[in-house]
Amino acid sequence: MDNKDFLKELELMALISRIKRLGDDLQYSTKDFYKTLQVDIEPNWSIIFLLLKKYDTLTITEISEYLRQSHPAVIKVIHKMKASGYINSVTDEKDSRKQILSLSDKAIKAFPEFENYWNACEETMKEITADCPHFLQDLGKIEQKVQESSYKERTLKNLQL
Repeated sequence: MDNKDFLKELELMALISRIKRLGDDLQYSTKDFYKTLQVDIEPNWSIIFLLLKKYDTLTITEISEYLRQSHPAVIKVIHKMKASGYINSVTDEKDSRKQILSLSDKAIKAFPEFENYWNACEETMKEITADCPHFLQDLGKIEQKVQESSYKERTLKNLQL
């Protein structure tokens, strides 16, 4: 199949597409894993569960900052988690525009079961990355470089506009 993989043929030119494809493959497979177990959660919820377990309460803005994800992306996940009964929200007494989020009783009760699933997922990721012992360090280096100077800024410089 690799001989028909045009993205591999393009090498660094297709890096963004390959990262997206890999993310999609992992996400869809994780979704299928949860469906097989008849668990009503989604792959990207675990990070919100873990953040709220660590900090007890957070606002959407705080979650967005911790994850370095857009406010709208976080809102989308939070709405789904609220609809499934895993998130409680109350209006901030000091600022009525803010919602203070916490794990619901349903989430707290299910947490040990979910942690077992997440631990299995982590073991799977260890297996997948076993031949790449510096993968997370290298990924961190790439993220740091993009933080220092965006892809757009670097590309404009390379174009010499």
